[in-house]
Amino acid sequence: MDFSSDRYGSDPLAGGSRTHRRRAAEPVAAERGLVVEDVQTGWCGAVVAVEKAGGLHVVHLQDRRGRTKAFSLGPGFLLDGAPVVLTPPTARTDAARAAAGAASGRTASGSRAVAGSRARVAAGSRIFVEGRHDAELVEKVWGDDLRVEGVVVEMLDGVDDLRAVIEDFAPTAQARMGVLVDHLVPGSKETRVVDAVHGLRPWAEHVHIVGHPYVDVWQSVRPERLGWESWPTIPRGTSWKHGILAHLGRPHDTQADVARGWKYILGTVRTYADLEPAFLGRVEELIDFVTVGTRG
Repeated sequence: MDFSSDRYGSDPLAGGSRTHRRRAAEPVAAERGLVVEDVQTGWCGAVVAVEKAGGLHVVHLQDRRGRTKAFSLGPGFLLDGAPVVLTPPTARTDAARAAAGAASGRTASGSRAVAGSRARVAAGSRIFVEGRHDAELVEKVWGDDLRVEGVVVEMLDGVDDLRAVIEDFAPTAQARMGVLVDHLVPGSKETRVVDAVHGLRPWAEHVHIVGHPYVDVWQSVRPERLGWESWPTIPRGTSWKHGILAHLGRPHDTQADVARGWKYILGTVRTYADLEPAFLGRVEELIDFVTVGTRG
């Protein structure tokens, strides 16, 4: 794919020149979430899997848009600009993985961390999400980026009153409004609400509403992080969240149980590579929209 023609498929993980001093390549285990660059193609992404194919080890690298490419494990990769030899992964703790991410100078969203940067004074633009869990997930992965940009995330507590929220916020070119909606699929209540406010004047050009297909933001976490191949199907008539927690073998009788269950799920998220592309792309899209004209 031609990266130059793909707005959200450009190489945001790669920071700076690909040139580097000749030095001995260090062996590095290809642990899930490790962000590396293939020297030959320039493809930059996080390790999502390592497997054997035709007797050879293959590493799958996923970029921030969710696209994945396979490469032969071994030499020919850069880690933070230094040549490395990727080796088969070994058992490591999440804490060790997080430390490796910090050493690479990347934020959880895959952006290059800006040393010594201070959070900007909050800009006029805002990103609105449906609830607390959405806000906590966005904060965990994109919090560093949003603070640098001066963007605040606010909760809607559902989208039923979206029209009133837009009218109250009264977005402008200097104070844009991005909205992330859960379960935005054909025929859903959320889609009907969004359709009803589409083109709402005089604010339409300063509002951008996007959504993901998941019943709840919990599903935007890759099921592999919870030991599943896919998220379980919960029978009608059963509370979805309670059903999910039951599948996890966790308490699910009270709202406090649900809150603790979400904290457990959120705790499995380390970087953007642990989230589904359908969620990642929408958040990136909103950040781009609300920061137009603010990035130097």
